Amino acid sequence: MENLNLRHLYYFWVISCEGSIARASEVLDLAPQTLSGQLATFEGAVGGRLFSRERRQLVLTELGHMVRSYADEIFELTGQLSETLRAGPEHRPLSLSAGISASIHKLIAYYLLHPAMKLNRPVQLECRTGRTEDLLLSLKRKELDVVLTDRMPQAESPERFAVHPLSRSTISLFAAPELAEQLKTGFPHSLNHQPLLANATDAPYFEKLMHWFNLNNVRMNLVARVDDSALIKVFGREGLGVFAAPTMIQDEVCRQYQVALIASLDEVTDQLFAVSRSRKLAHEGVRAICEARQGIFER
Repeated sequence: MENLNLRHLYYFWVISCEGSIARASEVLDLAPQTLSGQLATFEGAVGGRLFSRERRQLVLTELGHMVRSYADEIFELTGQLSETLRAGPEHRPLSLSAGISASIHKLIAYYLLHPAMKLNRPVQLECRTGRTEDLLLSLKRKELDVVLTDRMPQAESPERFAVHPLSRSTISLFAAPELAEQLKTGFPHSLNHQPLLANATDAPYFEKLMHWFNLNNVRMNLVARVDDSALIKVFGREGLGVFAAPTMIQDEVCRQYQVALIASLDEVTDQLFAVSRSRKLAHEGVRAICEARQGIFER
């Protein structure tokens, strides 16, 4: 038997991790037809079928399970080696690529990244904002070192990610000063029929906020969904409605956007996470972010 083609082994591994050629082709940025051909070539090299089709799903054969077990070890080690080499000697700048969910408040993102910037070596930081799903795809493709998000990854392929809980904060409500002062009287029933600005209605904190409204018989009017944490505060400053933000940055929110605090809701919390490709944090910058989680203010 000829030496195995490691590229073909990697393609097989990604297909088995993703569960389908369609999803694997998206991760690998290859056409599904091309990936199917590469898989067939690899099956010819190993001398047997690696997958069987059951109910339109790819299921590993006995041979496939055996090959996958070796591939897991190989690519876990190569991933760790790659990240270790990428970190480089201490005298070289450390490259850190971070994905930040658009719904995370930018000031909090700064605080979360700050431990990496305080390392005793130069750091070249690249930040990318976007939808958590898109950022996680980039993390799979090794285009990012870490993703900061306010939601857990989908459970399609949990073995591909390690999730590290970071800060937790209660949620507060804000509005333009005149509106905020008006709503403080008779709170929380003063919120009834008032305009509400939402970061993203699928954000975990939003579901908790809606539950709190229901418990307190509050019915607000959702007037805008703004998937940008800075823009929503501008809308609030201009008097377009009430918005929520973590209590941990309430002073900065009020000062920077010239809005006022209505109330803090101790029962409503927002949890932030760092997501990496491996539980073993070989990248020095990612390790600093995750290990500093206890030092980030919680309020």
